[in-house]
Amino acid sequence: MPHINYNHLYYFWHVCKQGSVVGAAEALYLTPQTITGQIKSLEERLGGKLFKRQGRGLVPSELGQLVYRYADKMFTLSQEMLDIVNYRKESSLLFDVGVADALSKRLVSRVLKAAVPDNAQIHLRCFESTHEMLLEQLSLHKLDMILSDCPVDSTQQEGLFSVKLGESPISFYCCNPPAGADFPACLEQRPLLIPGRRSMLGRKLLNWFNTQGLKVNILGEFDDAALMKAFGMNNDAIFVAPAIYSSTEFQDEKIIEVGRVEGILEEYYVIFAERMIQHPSVQRICHTDFSALFEL
Repeated sequence: MPHINYNHLYYFWHVCKQGSVVGAAEALYLTPQTITGQIKSLEERLGGKLFKRQGRGLVPSELGQLVYRYADKMFTLSQEMLDIVNYRKESSLLFDVGVADALSKRLVSRVLKAAVPDNAQIHLRCFESTHEMLLEQLSLHKLDMILSDCPVDSTQQEGLFSVKLGESPISFYCCNPPAGADFPACLEQRPLLIPGRRSMLGRKLLNWFNTQGLKVNILGEFDDAALMKAFGMNNDAIFVAPAIYSSTEFQDEKIIEVGRVEGILEEYYVIFAERMIQHPSVQRICHTDFSALFEL
């Protein structure tokens, strides 16, 4: 069987991405007639129509949608391969990172600092979402790496790997700590703010409340750690943050540590696909010792 003409497939892919033959022709610096002729040859090779009319425009047919999914993976991966192989020649190598919204942003920012060299050859782009959504984006090659609070099971998610960067016990904080009861009983005296139960930390805390027999008033669950802190400060509520903040970030903000839970840890993992192992930023993060960052 003769091989497919990848130029024809490339032109078809551009028409799908641009939404029209004219748009693809402009992007490729070709005439619309050339694009149309190439796609016709591809249709003859595949034995079916790749587009159908919808109003005044074109949309992929059922066959076209199938072919586009494969073409999109092929050309996206080929571009990523060139980026990795030629990264030393690039003036700015894109590095798309997904950050789990439950993680503390100050710690994340210090981890990401290791990804950017002093000569600034990396163009860092950060996106925030839930762990599940970020994994989906990573699997679709729309992200290069994830920072999350839980690892992946490589036996269940083939081609994905995780490396633990560090961990910190968590503490409860408040601007005006409750008086008259010791920790953790004092948590029953104020409204609580905790990470969302979709996060690993949120689920651990809910289980801890039950095992301690605490009847707490959970005022809110926050996916965003920074928003939880801001809301807690403005509403005299107790909120959760890494214990390492007690002697660093919170000293100047008059935030008091109410109590620490040694048995519950906020963990930091870097997750990446096998194709990104040679990416310079992934290598920098995986080879950096972050232990000092998580010291109490």
